[in-house]
Amino acid sequence: MSYYLGLSILSNKGAGQKKLTSTEAWRILSQLEGRSIGEKEIRREIQGRPFLPGRELDFNIAHSGALTAVSLVRGINLRTGCDVERIRPRIKAEGIAENYFSSSEKDYLFTEGRFDETRFYEIWTLKECFLKLRGLSVFDMAASPSFISDGSSCKGHFAFSAAVSSPLSFRLYELSDGKGERYMLATVLEGAAETPPVIRWFSQSALVCKMIAEIKAAPNPAETVSPKR
Repeated sequence: MSYYLGLSILSNKGAGQKKLTSTEAWRILSQLEGRSIGEKEIRREIQGRPFLPGRELDFNIAHSGALTAVSLVRGINLRTGCDVERIRPRIKAEGIAENYFSSSEKDYLFTEGRFDETRFYEIWTLKECFLKLRGLSVFDMAASPSFISDGSSCKGHFAFSAAVSSPLSFRLYELSDGKGERYMLATVLEGAAETPPVIRWFSQSALVCKMIAEIKAAPNPAETVSPKR
């Protein structure tokens, strides 16, 4: 098994950025696979999730702002998901949390009575990467389990609330350029014992990448590890 997280940050920002990050995703995927891959080679599952037919690998793509991320895993019956969001003020953030987050997640978002936008993006990216793992979309947000525990012994800690039939391992990263530009990135591996991804940068510049949480879920609840910040 091999598990990678390919990252790239554009130096030229502004008009056409979304198209550039999309193109960059295919370049990263091709580099990770060791050959040129075009969109015409990609097939899609019933829900629209992309895959490479005839290959024992799974991948997922995400981009936000100037950052592109590609998670890729090689191995039988393994899947991955990823999501990235640029941390920025979001007018509807509190409304989104109210409608789609669990009560324990909503409690986590408020520190000293103030809504914490960074924590909002922590939960949002974790939920998104889980949905993308399952081939779902943002419109299925209500179907995502809670990522914050409400148990008395570990209340307010990261945890995965749903039962699973195959091991899941989430990792949450904060990336920054030291000048105020920050991103939240979540990735998940399904089907194997907890293994960290190998992080590779495919751009000339790189952001400082700090892991802030890991969340594990095993088929046997007794084996589930409650992570600490």
